[in-house]
Amino acid sequence: MIKGIAAYTSGSGAMFAEAMHTGADTVNQIFVFVGSILAERKPTPRFPTGFGRLINVFCMGAVIVVTIMAYETVLEGIHLLKHPSSFQTLGFTIFSLVASMATDGYVLLKAIREIGKETHSDKKGLNLIPFALKNVKQASPPTRLVFYEDLVATSGAVLALGAILLTRFTPLKALDGFAAIIIGLLMFGVAFRVGYDNMVGLIGVSAPKEVEDKVSQIILADPAVTDINKMRILQEGRFYHVESYIELHRGFSLAEADKIKAKIRDNLLAYEDVTDVTLGIIEDDGIKDWQPIEFPTPLKANPQIKKR
Repeated sequence: MIKGIAAYTSGSGAMFAEAMHTGADTVNQIFVFVGSILAERKPTPRFPTGFGRLINVFCMGAVIVVTIMAYETVLEGIHLLKHPSSFQTLGFTIFSLVASMATDGYVLLKAIREIGKETHSDKKGLNLIPFALKNVKQASPPTRLVFYEDLVATSGAVLALGAILLTRFTPLKALDGFAAIIIGLLMFGVAFRVGYDNMVGLIGVSAPKEVEDKVSQIILADPAVTDINKMRILQEGRFYHVESYIELHRGFSLAEADKIKAKIRDNLLAYEDVTDVTLGIIEDDGIKDWQPIEFPTPLKANPQIKKR
């Protein structure tokens, strides 16, 4: 609301772009909040794999909102290039942008920490920032949306502040319109990136290589397992469904093999983000199909995941 008042009273295109982006961000948070709650619902007989993909649906709704507001922002920037306006209430405009940078910057830092948490990273401090930029694709859809949105919001506020000051104190009056167009294009970029990620999630996407390696480590840690014949891990929202055929040493009875399979299944379900496991048991065929991966640190169990 503060940005909207500042944009109306100042006549700044950059301020208008920031107000539009903040409005889109607010609507997106509502989409993400509702989608996250629905995605956490437990599986039912009709929907046995759960509701994880609902968050992708709601994030696509947020993408539509961002796209519409980005379009309006670019149009306003083009209009101001043709008809530059003079500034009013400069002090209030600067105050609103500084407050925006502080607020959005804080939320951005929270999103960066959440990316580190969801990817089980041990990075801390400034080292977490480049890690988050590199591994944001492994985060959950809501976290990715918040990260991209607040990254653009923070950088957009800095850009808008610079454009407003330059336009006010220099003859370069067109900078205000240019800033609005750039912020609008950044919003288009966020919409495309988030839209693409969630479209892939709706279709059904395999888990990242890091998750596959961690799951294989858990399976191969059992001394009775000699190899992984086949494995498929499907990502549903921020959760994973594991399907695998594992090879055991020769000589186990059927009852013993079932106990081993149940133990491995429970071990997989005890770790974060794995909510469904289907295992098949076959006898060792003497051919090595899976190359084990060594990890320097153990995986962290998630006590909130209920075994099924």
